[in-house]
Amino acid sequence: MNKLPIVALVGQTNAGKSSIFNRLARKNIAIVAREEGTTRDNVITTINDAFMLIDTAGLKNPTDDFEMSIKEQITDAVEAADIILLVLDSTKYFSHQDAKLAKDALRSHKTVYLVLNKVDLAESLPIEEFRALGINPQDTFFVSATTGQGFDKLSARLPNERLNIAHDALKIALIGRPNVGKSSLFNTLSKKQQAVVSSKQGTTRDINRVAIKYKGESIEILDTAGLRKPGKREVGIEKFSAIRTLSAIEESDICCLLIDSTEPHSKLDQALAGQIVEAGKGIIVVVTKTDLLDDATPTNYFGEENVGNRTAADFLIDALERDYDFLPYAPVILTSSETGKNATQIFELALQINNARHTEMKTSELNKILNEAIISHTPAGLKNTHPKPKYIVQTDTCPPWFVVHGHDLELLHWSWKRFLERKIREKYPFIGTPIKFSYRNDRKD
Repeated sequence: MNKLPIVALVGQTNAGKSSIFNRLARKNIAIVAREEGTTRDNVITTINDAFMLIDTAGLKNPTDDFEMSIKEQITDAVEAADIILLVLDSTKYFSHQDAKLAKDALRSHKTVYLVLNKVDLAESLPIEEFRALGINPQDTFFVSATTGQGFDKLSARLPNERLNIAHDALKIALIGRPNVGKSSLFNTLSKKQQAVVSSKQGTTRDINRVAIKYKGESIEILDTAGLRKPGKREVGIEKFSAIRTLSAIEESDICCLLIDSTEPHSKLDQALAGQIVEAGKGIIVVVTKTDLLDDATPTNYFGEENVGNRTAADFLIDALERDYDFLPYAPVILTSSETGKNATQIFELALQINNARHTEMKTSELNKILNEAIISHTPAGLKNTHPKPKYIVQTDTCPPWFVVHGHDLELLHWSWKRFLERKIREKYPFIGTPIKFSYRNDRKD
């Protein structure tokens, strides 16, 4: 099976990694700011179906637990990458930490390029000042993320052959925290002991995959590595995810977000859900270990009083609806790898979601919905200015993408945008499918 090579940007804060990422991606994906340490999460995107580009968070104080978890991300990136771009500020002499990064990168036996940014500034240092890092001068590139200088030479050394990746199989990725039951569910779905199942967190290190047939449809199941969790669970630490998880989200069509029924309230799970939605992938919320709910009562399981003979599962569903109110379209399945409960429902829902992702709405139907939305809830603006949506068209599928044309649309309130989405979903539910919107101001007559 063809696999996209991975190119990882590593380096200290404020060296310009995010700006280089955006320049290579030709779009503003990573957050760019003058303040050091702006990028906290890894950012990943596919470049021309030729390679995956990863922007890692920068290094700061290694005594800070939060920054230590960033170092783990860089380690993950180096392990997963095929090519490492070590980014340094060309206007500054390299530091001990820079030398350590270069040494670790070279020790990985991966292809390592030294990218010296900010060459547009007059005080840029000569290449001789960086040779002590041990990277071949032929693998050193002076660039400017601001002006684009030097990127033609760098891009020429990056993978540029568009891989002929087969898209006939529906790809379902199992995403979740360590020890949530991904490998067990993977084995249940594949009916084979393909993955190593262990109670030790983080057993799965790579993306395991198996191809199956279901009702004549080709399906590939991806079992991802669990999210790395540092020793201390402080605010913000758990939001970091493994590179392979991000890669699996990017590669998949539909993601099964696995949630442990014994730990349903996880900020990390919610952050993962947000990443799946942002990537435009289909989503199924899969609650694991629900066999533990069978003997539980709401009182001893959730601390809730058993009002109206409601079960622990009922209270669990209520909790998920509150925690994931931004995913009203995502179906929820209660499963148990011990019993195999509801496992085949995942395939049934995946086929439904796949159809929804490919749905193309008629322009006439869309504009009827838009006009009804405007009549029932007139968009309000600011400073006596009223946004005027004129018409709407669908421009893409997987995910479905809609473009609203009109005047002063930048003044549209987010609540009206959500209202329009609800009106569209009333006609086409788009089960398990995020839908995207763009708002475009046309020239006024």
